[in-house]
Amino acid sequence: MRPNVYKDSNHKPEMAIALSEFKALCGFVSLEELKDVLTSVPEIGEIVGDEHVDRIMTFKETDACEEIKIALQSIYTKLMLASQETVSEQVSKLMHRLNAENKDRILTEKEQLALQLEKQYPSDIGVISAFFFNYVKLIPGEALSIGANEPHAYISGECIECMATSDNVVRAGLTPKYKDVQTLCSMLTYKQGFPEVLQGTPLNDHVSRYTPPFDEFEVDRISLPPAESLEFPAIPGPSIFIVVAGQGSMQMSSTTAGEMIMEGNAFFVPAKNEIKFSAGVSGGLQLYRAGVNSKFFD
Repeated sequence: MRPNVYKDSNHKPEMAIALSEFKALCGFVSLEELKDVLTSVPEIGEIVGDEHVDRIMTFKETDACEEIKIALQSIYTKLMLASQETVSEQVSKLMHRLNAENKDRILTEKEQLALQLEKQYPSDIGVISAFFFNYVKLIPGEALSIGANEPHAYISGECIECMATSDNVVRAGLTPKYKDVQTLCSMLTYKQGFPEVLQGTPLNDHVSRYTPPFDEFEVDRISLPPAESLEFPAIPGPSIFIVVAGQGSMQMSSTTAGEMIMEGNAFFVPAKNEIKFSAGVSGGLQLYRAGVNSKFFD
């Protein structure tokens, strides 16, 4: 479908590992939180109509998951396909209401985010649709695992991002780039609930591994104090390394001389190659490795 835009058939799960405080919208909120949103953000009802709102409000957590997904897809699609005139009017109403209420109460984090997003993307449907998504905040070292066909938007912060091999990106808001709202609304899983946050599993004193629930990749975080060394064992698949801080040296085998590496360097290591890293004496060395998920080789 639309090969001129979506150039391959591969899916695109991804993972973001926070290098700084990192904020993102990811996945649909739970049913109970969605009900709160529809109650507290009347502008949504003004766009989608009472029928869609009332349908969501009648569901219970114990109801059939598939029925809830169908209703969620219906209300979200109705919201996203609203005319630009309607969107502009309701975003303006939302901004005026929040700015007025901000004088009498402390706005919620999601409401504050809406004000922030509107400054960057005025009259954008993404300002209102943000209320449908989980607002995720990571500290450095935490990772967000995002399955294929799950809605997400990175708001602020720096991260290491790793994803499956695909050029496909489907956008619907909060972007100056091409938007394909109909395709996005039809492809999402409409899974609800807070996304998985990975802490990383220590492999030794210097290496932590982030293993997402899909086979394409895993990511290792390697942190070496000044003048410390680490021998990274040979593994069955190839790896890509990127240095994010510090400087030092790397050596592919005992028969080759070490090469200097520093922040910003990236390099490819073929499968079944042992590699040794050494941090400089004046500072540490931090780098990340992306490779095929170890579960693939089990």
